[in-house]
Amino acid sequence: MKITAIRLDRMRLPLDPPFPAAWDPVPRRDFDATLVRVQTDEGVTGYGSGDTMAGFAAYEGLFLGRDPGQIARHVRTLETIGFHASRYWPLEAALWDIAGKAAGLPVAALFGGAETKIPAYASFGADIGPAQRADAVLAAREAGFRAVKIRIDRGDTAAGLAAVRAARAAAGDQVEIIVDLNQGWRMPGDISPALDVAAVSALASELRDLGVLWLEEPLPAGDTAGMRMLRERTGIRVAGGEMARTPAELLDAIGAGALDVVQPDAVLAVGMLRARTVAEYALLRHRWFTPHTWTNGLGLLANLHVVAGVGGGPYLEFPLDPPGWTVERRDFFLAEPVQIGPGGCLCVPDRPGLGAVIDEDAVRHWAVS
Repeated sequence: MKITAIRLDRMRLPLDPPFPAAWDPVPRRDFDATLVRVQTDEGVTGYGSGDTMAGFAAYEGLFLGRDPGQIARHVRTLETIGFHASRYWPLEAALWDIAGKAAGLPVAALFGGAETKIPAYASFGADIGPAQRADAVLAAREAGFRAVKIRIDRGDTAAGLAAVRAARAAAGDQVEIIVDLNQGWRMPGDISPALDVAAVSALASELRDLGVLWLEEPLPAGDTAGMRMLRERTGIRVAGGEMARTPAELLDAIGAGALDVVQPDAVLAVGMLRARTVAEYALLRHRWFTPHTWTNGLGLLANLHVVAGVGGGPYLEFPLDPPGWTVERRDFFLAEPVQIGPGGCLCVPDRPGLGAVIDEDAVRHWAVS
């Protein structure tokens, strides 16, 4: 089998009303997505999505004419490109999609097949008031979720704590609460100061007393000493690594005792093959592996297959914060949006490959040049 073409379908979904993502100083008026299609001479097409793939055309020739099944070789090639350019990991996801389709198996089976379903947590994205957030937590519980994630604005931690307290009072101990401080990385142009270790330690102690399951991205990504100190001082679990550039960053953070929860997004950070390596190491060190998944439904599926393949968890992120962020917005180019199943779990699709069904009409409708 040979790769005959790599096609990028760029799409833009207008967001009206805009979505005020807590980690972005500018409300989002559009949601961009790029669908990667890898076509082969045997008629098998693989699909991936996540990164925008901007600038990829310059590197396409490194893959054309090669066997799509040589995934380790392609990963090494992507790593050399990643040093100079962008995060082109959706291409690897498309190659795994081809591999699964050729084998007649879900990709999770190729990654070890440890699980067929993973409990999901509702990952909220907006920064809203305590009463609204308490209502959202109750709605998530009614929808079947066993856990939720609440964002805290580093510029107003008092308001964030109030939202967490309200959520805990509303849900009691029936829902696990996760908190994200979003200090690990920044949107372009965001140069506002980060909270230091002392301030984050005080916040973490209060969150621990509220029974928070883990505190995500509490400090800038390179501050492994600070994250280890935070764990040791407060006893709270620390999560991070969602946008790591290399697996070495993650392995070093685990080895340094900086992370309890390891979160590389397989379509933004280190790719699926390397995420599996990181996951297996993390699990051997008695850490949790549960990736960031805030791209779209196809990116979510790619991460689901890795987590289910290796047996990660205890939860997998499910971006959902209605009315601003719904599965229909998130998965706008999929014919079948990814939904949670019985028991609040994400089930591995029983179709070969990643299991995504593309809505070609939507791809054409929302296409941009």
